[in-house]
Amino acid sequence: MRPVAAPPRSANLALNAVSLPRVAGLGLRPEHARFWRGEDSDAALEIGFAEIHAENFMMDGGPDLALLDAVAQNYPVSVHGVALSLGGAERPDQEHLRALKKVLARCNAASFSEHLAWSSYEGTYFNDLLPLAYTGADLARVADNIAETQDFLGRPLLLENPALYLCFENSDWDEIDFLIELTRRTGCGLLLDINNVVVSAANLGFDPHSYIARFPLHLVGEIHVAGHDVIHTSAGSPLLIDGHGTPVSDLVWSLLARVLESAGPLPVLLERDNDIPPIAELQPEVSRIQQLLCEATNKQEEHHAVAI
Repeated sequence: MRPVAAPPRSANLALNAVSLPRVAGLGLRPEHARFWRGEDSDAALEIGFAEIHAENFMMDGGPDLALLDAVAQNYPVSVHGVALSLGGAERPDQEHLRALKKVLARCNAASFSEHLAWSSYEGTYFNDLLPLAYTGADLARVADNIAETQDFLGRPLLLENPALYLCFENSDWDEIDFLIELTRRTGCGLLLDINNVVVSAANLGFDPHSYIARFPLHLVGEIHVAGHDVIHTSAGSPLLIDGHGTPVSDLVWSLLARVLESAGPLPVLLERDNDIPPIAELQPEVSRIQQLLCEATNKQEEHHAVAI
């Protein structure tokens, strides 16, 4: 039995606040600095926006900040946080929020997103995004943390669905319903990570197609696609790891096509955070995103023409 929902703090604001172009984006990595500065004549990627992990730029100077400054002059920037610990037992760290706000202002961020996870406790930060139970108490705590973060930053955030390796027996909310209720209470939007859906579905035993069919695409302000690793447990069962170090899988591509067909074009980020190849090797995946976006745009225009 679900507890009675608290009244919403505000109407949903996130989608109106996001100004990312509905094109393919790529993570900003130092290995690709020459491409981002326009110095690599061999790289023909057409990228519409850059995304950074906020915590990599919380310093006062150095080459990484210089690269960000150069990129922000030519590209919209999406800022993706990994350490706010919105699902944690404690309020968001005020020093971290101040540093985050400084990064957002420096690059005139077009979008800010974070994870439905926790990653710190009593001042100790863990090198992972850890899961939480989907209970009424957890819902209220996460909603409070999101609201405090948005109030401090003066802007809404997009909340990313997690990659899961276990579930909690005491959860009394479905994940999608949990996410929807958080948007209702706080006015945040959602970041749909399709690889996370595939990873969670394989590990927990649910149908990713059914999950996507139920996902509230009207609340999505950005999409992530990435690769995953497959390992095997001691019992021989496959376990998917959200590694971001391999090409995007066929199932992720299929689900992305389905999402864009239903929702129309949206900003789509290709994530490659580990085993980073030369920029030219990412061309086929970027082109595939662009093709799917083009098909979604054409279909949207056809529907509009028929309606007229």
